[in-house]
Amino acid sequence: MTVKSMAEYAANGETPEVLFWVGCAGSFDQRAQRITKAFVQILDKVGVKFAILGKEEMCTGDPARRAGNEFLFQMMAYNNINTMNAYGIKKVVTICPHCFNIFKNEYPRLGGNYEVMHHTTFLQQLINDGKVVLKDGGAFKGKRITYHDSCYLGRGNGIYEAPREVLQAFDTELVEMKRCRSNGMCCGAGGAQMFKEEEPGTTRVNFDRAEQALETGATIIAANCPFCTTMLTDGIKNKEQEDNVKVLDIAEMVAMSL
Repeated sequence: MTVKSMAEYAANGETPEVLFWVGCAGSFDQRAQRITKAFVQILDKVGVKFAILGKEEMCTGDPARRAGNEFLFQMMAYNNINTMNAYGIKKVVTICPHCFNIFKNEYPRLGGNYEVMHHTTFLQQLINDGKVVLKDGGAFKGKRITYHDSCYLGRGNGIYEAPREVLQAFDTELVEMKRCRSNGMCCGAGGAQMFKEEEPGTTRVNFDRAEQALETGATIIAANCPFCTTMLTDGIKNKEQEDNVKVLDIAEMVAMSL
């Protein structure tokens, strides 16, 4: 898989259409790397001119800010903004709702002004424009699917329809959990919770959310966030249902159906 960096484009005096912001999970987590590869596969297939920052990409600073370390957040953010502005980046697409949220809503105050898109919205546009064509209703024809609204995409930014429109492009049965859309439930990883031990309690948030997904009778749980994917997968394993129910990012589903 050959992916050009912004530095390579700049060396040739070119500017790509899109900066694909991979994010920490998409770079280093083995499960999330599969989402990254799936999205790149789609971009390659439709001929989108894109680049990554590669080794110049740092964490956005979102976990630091959520955990209360404002100094560390601003240090990371200014570093990223200086790098991105130096390349003249205008449009950013990311597979992570946390990165999406902080770029869209918090970077502008520090001088980072970009058109920011989450990959599900980007995929929806590609499907609507006829650039992404799914084979025979997709690889999930006839499957029962439920969709998990991630906090930062759903309640945080009001993006509910784009991911569902992508899923409706498959010839499947889409069933909603009782708690969905603005009444959706966190997977348990948001607000930097991914990186700390949970507080005392009787259950884990991701166990409860996975149980709600299983109640729909779906065999596929569609997600839009690498953290949600991890937490829901752990919740399914806790119920010993990993052989019957799969947790997949929407980008993976599209890539499997091209």
